[in-house]
Amino acid sequence: MTKPKLVYTTYIRTTPKKLWEAITKPEFTAQYWGKMTNVSDWKRGSKWEHHNPDSEVWITGKVLESTPPKRLVLSWADPDDLKDKSRVTFALEAVEDMTCLTVTHGSFKAGSTMVKKVSGGWPRVLSSLKTFLETGRGLNIFCKH
Repeated sequence: MTKPKLVYTTYIRTTPKKLWEAITKPEFTAQYWGKMTNVSDWKRGSKWEHHNPDSEVWITGKVLESTPPKRLVLSWADPDDLKDKSRVTFALEAVEDMTCLTVTHGSFKAGSTMVKKVSGGWPRVLSSLKTFLETGRGLNIFCKH
């Protein structure tokens, strides 16, 4: 059985620097990620955490690569099931007056429950991120579909 690899590419009218800050600064992630925050010093080998508004850790991992504002690679796991680990890569590339963001989520363990969770979440989060950077206001990523 092949392991799934989810790849999402979007073009955002912003600079790589502003997009990097939107991904890595909690005051920005809260604006488009349903009040959730990403917390770390973003140095290779450091821990990173994804917190809900009550500061509970929803996702945790390590910073595997960090090359601002071009590439960020993270391990990704539910704190209640650290063995179900995967890997997320954010690749940022300037293209004229935009930045091309490619998010690749892969390296899932066999039988991972994370695949279903993130395959529904990434399209909403990335749409909200794009909207936030282009209009100043994110989307409701938790709306019913």
